[in-house]
Amino acid sequence: MAYFDAASAAPLHPVARQALLASVDEGWADPARLYREGRRARMLLDAAREAVAEAVGCRADEVAFTSSGTRAVHSGVSGVLAGRRRVGRHLIVSSVEHSSVLHSAEAHEADGGTVTQVPVDRAGAVDPSAYAAALREDTALACLQSANHEVGTVQPVAEVAGACRAAGVPLLVDAAQSLGWGPVAGDWSLLTASAHKWGGPAGVGLLVVRKGVRFAPQGPADERESGRAPGFENIPAIVAAAASLRAVRAEAAAEAVRLRELTERIRVRVPDLVPDVEVVGEPERRLPGIVTFSCLYVDGEALLHELDREGFSVSSGSSCTSSTLTPSHVLRAMGVLSEGNVRVSLPPGTPAEDVDRFLEVLPGAVAGVREKLGAPTATVLRHEDALVVDALGKLCPLPVIELAKVIGEVPVGGTVRVLADDEAARLDIPAWCEMRGQEYVGEEPAEKGTAYVVRRVL
Repeated sequence: MAYFDAASAAPLHPVARQALLASVDEGWADPARLYREGRRARMLLDAAREAVAEAVGCRADEVAFTSSGTRAVHSGVSGVLAGRRRVGRHLIVSSVEHSSVLHSAEAHEADGGTVTQVPVDRAGAVDPSAYAAALREDTALACLQSANHEVGTVQPVAEVAGACRAAGVPLLVDAAQSLGWGPVAGDWSLLTASAHKWGGPAGVGLLVVRKGVRFAPQGPADERESGRAPGFENIPAIVAAAASLRAVRAEAAAEAVRLRELTERIRVRVPDLVPDVEVVGEPERRLPGIVTFSCLYVDGEALLHELDREGFSVSSGSSCTSSTLTPSHVLRAMGVLSEGNVRVSLPPGTPAEDVDRFLEVLPGAVAGVREKLGAPTATVLRHEDALVVDALGKLCPLPVIELAKVIGEVPVGGTVRVLADDEAARLDIPAWCEMRGQEYVGEEPAEKGTAYVVRRVL
């Protein structure tokens, strides 16, 4: 089985496994105690903190260990917003942040705060000038990921951090996907990360708060981790997380070159091997191991199951997955195709042979899913100079499939109205028009669902 979902969770690094087992016997005691076992546990915890600080590029006393990356984000956002409440209650985030950041923003808004979402381009990157323009006198905090978890696009953190620093606004960087590859550049104020993204054990997050940042931990007071992460530290897991971070960093330069070659092979070959594919994300400024593409006329869940049967574990941001009926917020913000979406994220050490076999299997898997989905037909009506496709009650990608079948039946300049009640159609029909060179006119009200109007150009 080839595991191609490292962006969700990287396999446990061998160094992490060794460190975890070794520290189970040495780091079980309370590091706050002064007896021998407590001092030994404190030494392990302090050494792990020093190692992480060196990797991040900060002071050891700026590092707090949390129970997860999500917990680190929630604590970081709430702590700064509370600490800077006198400044104001305005929060800035990008539209493609991890859900932990967006959920924090929703909670802040529900509590009476204001939130500005900075948009991204079709590659998933923010414009630093848009962040600068969003800054206000009452801005308490800005958040920006170092790299996107779904499409691999690297964000201009240094430029955004410079604009925030000039305005006196702290910037929180979610570095979960990138920290294993190197430190985050720029004059940022807070940083969060998660050990299971770089091959450490799950259940260890990082919250780094630079000196001078106004920070008020929320919730009941606790003496552990400077009050920023309540509860007894999981020292064996923390030691393993620090050891694996140091190990992957030592391997990062060479492994990045190798994985970039493998992902570039996928980016170039997939459009040649599979018709009607859109490769998404920034082609150059991207993480080494992530490549994402979307296939027209394909059910994402069916494709993932087919690839799983062929021995490949991949992920998807498609609207057609078991966990959601709406497209990924990242793909939606980018305005790209969501149907048949596949994210390949290669863990370090992935053999080139596995990538070659994936490229051999993929065309047949896509063709098989398309063949199964080609059978259903929608009701097509002619209304004056337009065709009306009734795709009500049909889930993605069927509305787009039916649109593609009939677009040739209208003259150039004529229109097709697609009636659909699947939310994914709002993203996928405009994306289909972009790929096919047709004109997306817009939405019109309908008795049921929504009418999506497309004008034939070609």
